[in-house]
Amino acid sequence: RPEDQGAGDQGMMFGYASRATPELMPAPIILSHRLLERCAALRKSGEIAYLEPDSKAQVSVLHENGNPIAITTVVISHQTADVPLKRIQKDLKEVAIEVLRPTGLLTNTTEWYINPTGRFVIGGPQGDSGVTGRKIIVDTYGGVGSHGGGAFSGKDPSKVDRSAAYYARYAAKNIVAAGLAEKCEIQVAYAIGVAKPLSINISTYGTATVDEAIIAQVLAAGEIFDFRPAALIQDLGLTAPKGWSYRQTASYGHFGRKQFPWERTDRVEVLREACGLARKTKKR
Repeated sequence: RPEDQGAGDQGMMFGYASRATPELMPAPIILSHRLLERCAALRKSGEIAYLEPDSKAQVSVLHENGNPIAITTVVISHQTADVPLKRIQKDLKEVAIEVLRPTGLLTNTTEWYINPTGRFVIGGPQGDSGVTGRKIIVDTYGGVGSHGGGAFSGKDPSKVDRSAAYYARYAAKNIVAAGLAEKCEIQVAYAIGVAKPLSINISTYGTATVDEAIIAQVLAAGEIFDFRPAALIQDLGLTAPKGWSYRQTASYGHFGRKQFPWERTDRVEVLREACGLARKTKKR
């Protein structure tokens, strides 16, 4: 039967969500992606014409009780044409301040490292042989939470390395959005050729508002979130994308961007009811 389609590989996958940002993502990775999105926009518009496509950013954020309180360092390495380094550093710092200032997390002690190695003219495949599967933490949560080790890109939805990681994010995000926990990580494990997951585990890092065992039971029941490969592929529409494309996942991460179906929070009410909580009332 179609619903008994087995997993395309063995392994374990993780999904994560937290209330650190409106996207229910860790702050460092979201801010890093926003920086590079802005740099790309300025490159494509010609406003900073010397920028080239290869770039990466790293934003370090100090937390207190799980909440972001300050940006401690900002690192941007951006391929450019052969122009003076001081000009690059000045321009990109201004861009970064424009992007990061609204967070209220920049301080007088924030440290800046912009093209710290100097010239960065040769980039992309010309500078590094192959990139697929080499940036799996950038693709996910920026080092927060866990990672099963499997890359996403280049794999069709039958490969649970990709599809189950998307679905685990979907479940974790809905759990946090439902107010069942401040942060949540879901681990799911599969055997190749077997449809039913070997295990589904949850950790809320002590932030659950109901007994964590209740949330685990709701997940294990498979009625709200069905982690069998064929079911989750159908649930997220992974074989027939509508309003999004896999190409979009190649830059700025696979999570925290509302165009993707695994970012929906449409299971909030059924989760709350299943866990014994009242329905959320809408603000007028």
